[in-house]
Amino acid sequence: MSNEEKLIGYCFSCREKHEMLDAKAEWAANGSPGTRGTCANCGGTIYKAGYTPAHDNLPKPEITAKPKKKKKKSSTTNKKKSSSTTRSKSKTRRSGKLVVVESPAKAKTIGRYLGRGYTVKSSVGHVRDLLKSRLSVDTDNDFEPEYRVPNEKRDVVKELKAAAAKAKEIYLATDPDREGEAIAWHVLESAEMDPEITQRVVFHEITKPAIEKAFLEPRDIDMDRVNAQQARRILDRLVGYKLSPLLWRKVRGRLSAGRVQSVAVRLVVEREREINEFVSEEYWTLGAELSREQDRDAKERPFFQARLFKLNGEDPVLQSEEDVRPHLDALEKSVWEIGEVRIGKRTRRPAAPFTTSTMQQEASRRLGFNTTKTMRIAQQLYEGIDLGGDEGAVGLITYMRTDSVSVSKEAETEARAYVGKQFGPNYVPVKPPQYKTKSKLAQEAHEAVRPTAVPRVPKQIKEHLSRDQYRLYRLIWDRFVSSQMSPARYDTVSVDIMAGDEKVAVAKRPYLFRATGSVMTFPGFLALYEESRPEDRPDDDQNQVPSDLKEGEMLDLLRLLPEQHFTQPPPRYSEATLVKGMEEHGIGRPSTYASIISTIQNRGYIERVDKRLQPTETGQIVNDLLVEYFPNILSVDFTARLEDELDKIAEGEPWVPVIGSFYGQFSENLEVADESIPKIDLKPEVESVGRDCPECGSELVYREGRYGRFIGCSNFPKCRHTEQLLNKIGVTCPNGGEMVERRTKRGRVFYGCSRYPDCEFSSWTKPVPDPNNSCTGLVVQKNENETECVACGLKQGVKEKAAAD
Repeated sequence: MSNEEKLIGYCFSCREKHEMLDAKAEWAANGSPGTRGTCANCGGTIYKAGYTPAHDNLPKPEITAKPKKKKKKSSTTNKKKSSSTTRSKSKTRRSGKLVVVESPAKAKTIGRYLGRGYTVKSSVGHVRDLLKSRLSVDTDNDFEPEYRVPNEKRDVVKELKAAAAKAKEIYLATDPDREGEAIAWHVLESAEMDPEITQRVVFHEITKPAIEKAFLEPRDIDMDRVNAQQARRILDRLVGYKLSPLLWRKVRGRLSAGRVQSVAVRLVVEREREINEFVSEEYWTLGAELSREQDRDAKERPFFQARLFKLNGEDPVLQSEEDVRPHLDALEKSVWEIGEVRIGKRTRRPAAPFTTSTMQQEASRRLGFNTTKTMRIAQQLYEGIDLGGDEGAVGLITYMRTDSVSVSKEAETEARAYVGKQFGPNYVPVKPPQYKTKSKLAQEAHEAVRPTAVPRVPKQIKEHLSRDQYRLYRLIWDRFVSSQMSPARYDTVSVDIMAGDEKVAVAKRPYLFRATGSVMTFPGFLALYEESRPEDRPDDDQNQVPSDLKEGEMLDLLRLLPEQHFTQPPPRYSEATLVKGMEEHGIGRPSTYASIISTIQNRGYIERVDKRLQPTETGQIVNDLLVEYFPNILSVDFTARLEDELDKIAEGEPWVPVIGSFYGQFSENLEVADESIPKIDLKPEVESVGRDCPECGSELVYREGRYGRFIGCSNFPKCRHTEQLLNKIGVTCPNGGEMVERRTKRGRVFYGCSRYPDCEFSSWTKPVPDPNNSCTGLVVQKNENETECVACGLKQGVKEKAAAD
């Protein structure tokens, strides 16, 4: 075979196509032609079936017919089936196109757009993962992972495998991020799909144009992105499965540690210690209410405020009332004269469209959603909502796991057209605003979170959405549309005012006060939306400083405004600000923020008190141990650098050296920690319930368990009496008493009567109040949009109930 001819074949070691080196033509035992060679990438063997010119001069071997094996007698049906199978193996007959996505909701929406000829199936999330029963990573063999299809996914994989065997074309349409790329690869591997007919399609919104465009541009699975996700999974498994048993031995059972979650806990612990160690200091500010001499006769004399800016040319230092009092006396006797007057203009630009992080922060501040709830509702909006009529189910927002603020030209055009029509041409900027992604570790060029169609105004589709879906969709819609609008404009004025003895020259007077004011002249984007905590909001827009003040003009002092203050410690993290902190430090990714925050609370390391995050005693003890013995893993900078390395893997760097470098130091630290850490007797603080145990008479106390707080006997383990805390839900039991939230031994939530065991009434679905008192039955929440009476079966929409309320 000519050296100039390049043969490309699929390498099962690399799991992708590569050039074949030292290619040699050969005949298989059954007489079929093929070529065998070496993979240019990994050195493994590649075999490519098919005839090449090199077979022309290669003698074809004689084919010896093998004696047929006797088959056991079977029914006619089985004979037909066997015959059919034999024919299909010798000559595969494929037809139709198979599309695989992660979720049934997404499958339903996409299936409607693709139409005939396509079969859309769901993998229902991940189909394959590392085994839970063991490490599943071969640390002695280049960290080779051992994957397994879990029992609950075997039927799904079996169904996908059967569908793939019949399909002429296969498209893997999982989510566009690295995790979606990895899911696509796992589906291909576990369902044994033919790589020759399997392609990857990617879209960032579930709309007909986006999907049609994606299917016109299929590609191969990007193994670099798969390897980046695979490396992350292996790193997390090594840390979790090595550190957690150490904590079980040294602290207590059921604790866990994680490569990213432990760093998040450290942020919360260190913030709490900052607060505890903070020493508040007193300081004072001094203001003045001033008015023009020409307004002395006005019935309601206009005034404005100024603040002491300089004292004898230096920043004023007023640390007590004693420091302030002498200045009050001097200023009461002073003359007040205007110095420099500065007139200007300023603009205030709209906030960028949402990333995952900013969406979670704003939904927390404005809607009161936690990070998990925000992502759950955003997922529903992304996968498709049934809007009725011909439109049916449609994706309302773009992919919600992103750290990009870029926007497509089509979306820009839609927004500009809507703004021009709704608000007028002045509200449309000459050029579309350009936003830069703040995250230095931003991944692939996804779009920002935005509505898929600006004309789909929230109010127009409100009837098809649940209350929470509507609120989040409106927030995303308002934020995006406002981001494409003109800036707000202000006129500003800044006035220096000199105070002191009139005999002293103005420039040498000891007191320099400054008054600033701003007046909005054009609202711009503020006509639609304002961020809940903008950094550039004017704080002087209520101070009516006249813009026609002149240098040398005299003012009257109406009153002095001394004010005492105390320095404040940094606030505790909320879920929103912890997400912001993680993003700023480069910890985690958009797809992991919510799960990290949920995990550290579920593990009992962090608790949420008044919407703020506080470390528990366990969280502080575990954090201190890990910081001492595993400084790299708990280092914010190290974790961010590791994220950089994972990004480089996604760009083509090999992944094994990254894990090898990490694991070498980690395993050494692990040995030292196991030998050095003493057994810690972690005794939780005991809080009395205020009554005695009904079984042994000892005191009942509150305890923390795997599924939260409960009541137990202080004489444990001699007495094992326990009680669940009664979490009342505001609904009366049909048999009297109050309905309360309970948990089974496995932690599953159900609802029962507070009078149990006297009343054994229970329900798996959550009861809700029935203001209409339709009948004596209990009304339960069937889903987000509907309730049902368990007695008469009356179903009612949530929106109908709200209207009735």
